[in-house]
Amino acid sequence: MDAFELLVASILEREGFWVRSSFKVELTKEEKQEINRPTSPRWEIDLVAYKAGTNELRIIECKSYLDSRGVAINAFDGSNEGFANRFKIFNDEKLRSVVVNRLVTQLVERKAILSNPKIIVCLAAGKIASVSDKDKLKAHFESNDWELLDDEWLCKQLMSIADGGYQNDVADVVAKLLLRTKYMKCIT
Repeated sequence: MDAFELLVASILEREGFWVRSSFKVELTKEEKQEINRPTSPRWEIDLVAYKAGTNELRIIECKSYLDSRGVAINAFDGSNEGFANRFKIFNDEKLRSVVVNRLVTQLVERKAILSNPKIIVCLAAGKIASVSDKDKLKAHFESNDWELLDDEWLCKQLMSIADGGYQNDVADVVAKLLLRTKYMKCIT
């Protein structure tokens, strides 16, 4: 698991989710044919998070993009096919439907989740290209009933961690070291 996924997983665990990283969805041959990927290996989801109390299943794609331009709306609006390929679960409705249905079936059969969970497809993005992109992404995600876990969400979660009791966790230590100072721009 990469460091950004580890951070997002740690935050979700604090919210009462159990979290699995690099989760392999075992598509059948027929399902692979249905999504036009007959030779595809098992589909991998960055993070799968489940909260039994609300029967909520989150499917989370993680993109830190911290030292790049960031996530942009053109990855989702059809104007940049190359960038859109990095977000297949969002941009291919058939793929999303097949993968989500198989994931739920797989987890229910393993008795890892309850039947008929509320599905929330999420993008955890460490950096978004611009304010305009962020506004457009938020609107696009809301219109699709998806959730955008952006830099503002991350900052709020880290601030909450910094103010909470100590846990021997990398996210906890970093949050306390960095966010307890008045010089951080996310605090001002």
